[in-house]
Amino acid sequence: MKQLILKVHPNDNVLVALSDLKSSQIVNYQGKTYTLAQDVNAKHKFYADDMNTGDEVLMYGTLVGKVQYPLKSGSLMTTDNLKHAAAPYEFRPYNYSWVAPDFSKFEGRTFNGYHRADGKVGTANYWLFIPTVFCENRNLDVIREALHNELGYAVTAKYKAYTHNLVEAFKNGVDISLLETPLSFEGVKNNRPFKNIDGIKFLNHQGGCGGIRQDSAVLSKLLAAYADHPNVAGVTVLSLGCQNLQVQDFNKDLKDRNPNFNKPLFIFEQQQSQSEENMIASAIKKTFEGLVEANKIERQPAPLSKMNVGVKCGGSDGFSGISANPAVGYCSDLLVGLGATVLLAEFPELCGAEQSIIDRTKSETAAKKFIHLMGAYNMAAENAGSGFHMNPSPGNIKDGLITDAIKSNGAAKKGGTSPIEDVLDYTEPATKHGLNLVCTPGNDVEATTGKAASGATLILFTTGLGTPTGNPVCPVIKVSTNNALMKRMGDIIDINTGPVIEGEKTIEEMGEDILEYCIKAASGEVIPKSVLLNQDDFIPWKRGVSL
Repeated sequence: MKQLILKVHPNDNVLVALSDLKSSQIVNYQGKTYTLAQDVNAKHKFYADDMNTGDEVLMYGTLVGKVQYPLKSGSLMTTDNLKHAAAPYEFRPYNYSWVAPDFSKFEGRTFNGYHRADGKVGTANYWLFIPTVFCENRNLDVIREALHNELGYAVTAKYKAYTHNLVEAFKNGVDISLLETPLSFEGVKNNRPFKNIDGIKFLNHQGGCGGIRQDSAVLSKLLAAYADHPNVAGVTVLSLGCQNLQVQDFNKDLKDRNPNFNKPLFIFEQQQSQSEENMIASAIKKTFEGLVEANKIERQPAPLSKMNVGVKCGGSDGFSGISANPAVGYCSDLLVGLGATVLLAEFPELCGAEQSIIDRTKSETAAKKFIHLMGAYNMAAENAGSGFHMNPSPGNIKDGLITDAIKSNGAAKKGGTSPIEDVLDYTEPATKHGLNLVCTPGNDVEATTGKAASGATLILFTTGLGTPTGNPVCPVIKVSTNNALMKRMGDIIDINTGPVIEGEKTIEEMGEDILEYCIKAASGEVIPKSVLLNQDDFIPWKRGVSL
């Protein structure tokens, strides 16, 4: 029989509805009986005890809010009766003890990846186009259309054919409602001449000039990080010439990041070219020559310790911190135990979980760096009239995430329980195996953009509501929190953790399933939906207020 409610942590004074519950319904949990004062839909919470004004509410064993007026046991938690609150945090000497989960079934396993000269191993083999300034975006669009269509990387062919059929039907007086929508991706790779090139990617952006010089400086480091990414085989750069982000700045940041960088790098500056047409044609020809060489690189076995997996959530719901995030967290712990690297980011979504993170951080220097980054970030948000407490979106709230501390403590579960090896600012590369924190916004695309810059070669992205977010160079694997989402948006979801909610699988079983999928995706044996759909989202963070 399916369990109806759940207390996430023994110290909690709220319970989570796992199914829709009705007013006056009596529910039992661990020998205690609760009578519901209102309807409580699945994913939402109700109070276990009678509550008075100012009482602290605990979930995940920590402070997540304070009650605004007296409430009876069984009352529904709402944005009206509960306001965000989070416990203070500080550095304190703490002897954190961790025992890795049993990863014996994965010992000795390998994935088939692309080995780079610097010892890193990619999970894909992409050619990358980079504009140093937004003025070159249109030229990139022209090149993208030419290369994608001719080399078999476009996903628009079936939609073009479908549109053509609609036009013909309209001309001939046919009822267009009778035409079927194209859904299949069958044969998507069959017409590609370069069998070892997984894609040609384009980093269109709105920066490089016109803003403050610091924005261009950060953008340069970000673009250099992408050029140096293990999933990138070669790079073509388009520059206008007069912009703030000069080619020499990009080259310097690239060499600073990797002094031994030796991938093919082709640079074209429009203000030095004979014509726009000549520059575009030259860029296409030179890139084609580079693709011929990059296509000679083949996948080879690599130990799982060479994996670098980012963990992210977006379009979160009340089940995120109960099913998908803890399952991804268990997968994270397995990876850490195997010597791999895991990246946890989204600093606005660590609000309320700071003390446990600080206590898990291995060095005092890294812990204090985290405290500084969190404090400066929140202060910037508050100075703009906002704050981390305003992070939950309308969709989050509608599906049970009432305060930021609830959302954040659930989000932190993606990082598992292992010690934190290092804390990285935006664009800093991960150099230590194990769990690393990366300073990014919670914004889906800005966060995935930052994770890839720090070296993630796969990203596990949990969602309860559904989101089409992807990344140009890092395959993004979508993990659903519930069965209903999987049924509704199965075209973008790769893994479903709904069986955890239904009581059909444990967190540990689901975490092992996720790692198995990661190994297959890293080997090119399965292609995540975000890759099939060319969900190549890329938004540089300007270090302004973005939650």
